[in-house]
Amino acid sequence: MNGPAGTPAPAEGAGGSAASGRVPDGTTSGTTATGATAPEAADWEPPQEWSAGGRLPRSDGGDRSRPEDRRPASLNITAAATVPELLDLPWDVPLEQWPERTLASLPRGISRHVVRFAHLAGAVVAVKETSDHIARHEFHVLRRLQRLDVPCVEPVAIVSNRRGTDGADLATALVTRHLKFSLPYRALFSQQLRPDTLTRLIDALALLLVRLHLVGFYWGDVSLSNTLFRRDAGSFAAYLVDAETGEIHPELSAGQREYDLEIARVNIAGELMDLMEGGLVDAIDPIDTSERIMDSYRRLWSELLDIESFRATDKWRVAERIRRLNDLGFDVEEYSITTSPEGTTFELQPKVVDAGHHTRRLLRLTGLDVQENQARRLLNDMDSFRAATCPGLDEDYAAHTWLQQVFEPIVRSIPRDLAGKLEPPEVVHEVLEHRWYMSEQQQRFVPLSEAVTSYLEDILRHRRDEANILLNPDTRTLAVLSTEDD
Repeated sequence: MNGPAGTPAPAEGAGGSAASGRVPDGTTSGTTATGATAPEAADWEPPQEWSAGGRLPRSDGGDRSRPEDRRPASLNITAAATVPELLDLPWDVPLEQWPERTLASLPRGISRHVVRFAHLAGAVVAVKETSDHIARHEFHVLRRLQRLDVPCVEPVAIVSNRRGTDGADLATALVTRHLKFSLPYRALFSQQLRPDTLTRLIDALALLLVRLHLVGFYWGDVSLSNTLFRRDAGSFAAYLVDAETGEIHPELSAGQREYDLEIARVNIAGELMDLMEGGLVDAIDPIDTSERIMDSYRRLWSELLDIESFRATDKWRVAERIRRLNDLGFDVEEYSITTSPEGTTFELQPKVVDAGHHTRRLLRLTGLDVQENQARRLLNDMDSFRAATCPGLDEDYAAHTWLQQVFEPIVRSIPRDLAGKLEPPEVVHEVLEHRWYMSEQQQRFVPLSEAVTSYLEDILRHRRDEANILLNPDTRTLAVLSTEDD
């Protein structure tokens, strides 16, 4: 991986120590380990507006990781959440020399920078040493992407003005939170998977790239390595990991989008060659396979934003287009319809589309916050439950009944020793699928309790713990992931 891993949305507020000021996006700036204001961070602010686009501008003085100041520099922590335990980490020691008691047992991966995983406040964080400018740029971009509701890692803090015990300057560190139940693509190939796994990974990455481009984000380093994957009702949901090359613009040109696609195609082809060399995939054509991201991306982008023409008598096509986008998991928040001079034809173009259609509906009905495909699957079961048991009930009441009689009993039945195997919504999805297969095989109605017992003993118990795969990898996974630094 080219960067650290983390998890979704942080709480807003100060962190590290007493705050001395706030930058416009709510980030605490100028916090030091001694409570003093660090001159290095006091005059740093992210852009007020992104209308200018591009990267976070450098100061006239160049890289701020070596500020010139008459006063002795003190440790500076710019945090996105209140995590006082940050001060307990050994910031006066180079990252590659951190003691084993601090580190999580994660094998080293391929990276441009020194990256380590450490324990922090009962969780796991990734720490990456880099230049001060890159750390601040990536921190700000990740926070901005989170506000735009794009799947990405959670930025925790920037730690700058680090000094070793011998007084030597140390690199600025970017801290992000580990994304629970996430898997790097190489770990997915450390077990026997169905042949279409690679296809589903590339489709998930294409969807992530579309969502990023819709909000004006140019990635600049698209690859499977820079992405984490979480299971999503038989598919995968992709999360951006490394944003140091990324740029946020008001809107991307076709050339910028195509260049990101070309980078993705080349990088994926190289990664597939590595997998073939390691014997982790069957004989495939890396070039042809990598082309899939181009096709998948363009089909989705076309469906979302292309202009559709229809006759005045075919007004039903407006609702049909919106339904198709809903099925893809997108809501249409704004669209335009123009008529021909003769008034005989119309042109429809979605103007503002927003991902998460099924996620938002499930959240509104039940309060469950899950992945998009998981939400789609649970909503389908909820609708079937309503039709079979309470067709005359209000949708909100039926959803509450389904939650009490289907979802919650399945989650409560998961033994503690199996809780790390899969996310609860994924378990519910798999139980519902397992029940359907049992009913088909036995040609009878299988009660939910019977399906749950069968699934837990015959399937879930034999799955590996995906909540802890990066913390407690097996021998095969270690062989796949471990790459010693040069």
